[in-house]
Amino acid sequence: MDEIVQLLQNNARLTAEDISAMTKKSVEEVKDIIKKLEDEGVILKYAAIVNPEKLSENKEKVRAEIEIQVVPEREHGFDALADRIYRFPQVKSLYLMSGGYDLKVIIEGDSLQEVAFFVARKLATLHGVKSTKTHFVLKTYKENDVLYVDEKKDRREGVTA
Repeated sequence: MDEIVQLLQNNARLTAEDISAMTKKSVEEVKDIIKKLEDEGVILKYAAIVNPEKLSENKEKVRAEIEIQVVPEREHGFDALADRIYRFPQVKSLYLMSGGYDLKVIIEGDSLQEVAFFVARKLATLHGVKSTKTHFVLKTYKENDVLYVDEKKDRREGVTA
């Protein structure tokens, strides 16, 4: 099962026939395993990984990482506040963290002002939020094991006299 998960993580377009040939399992067995993984919530979604910098409509998008310190709620801990935060459409990712802050939120907006407005008017005003710290993403080099840089470029340093 782990082998099939890893194959699909590397290439979700593999067919059951492809996986069958790679794992020495029958096509029906592969289909049954994939169905089970989907039913149990191991496989949540199949998606294409897209370089947003190469999409003309995303050229102006602004991504930010926000560190949030919170006061956990009695009986619910961090989960109730996390539930309120991840429902905002601007929120792309949300993580419970160890260390100097409690939650890390990745958001996306159309401008710096939109992101700032979201943080100031939506996140910072939530009951239980003590503080926020916003970091804007300037360039993505690698994300989720995918390189966003062109490896074909000549990376040798120039020689100057």
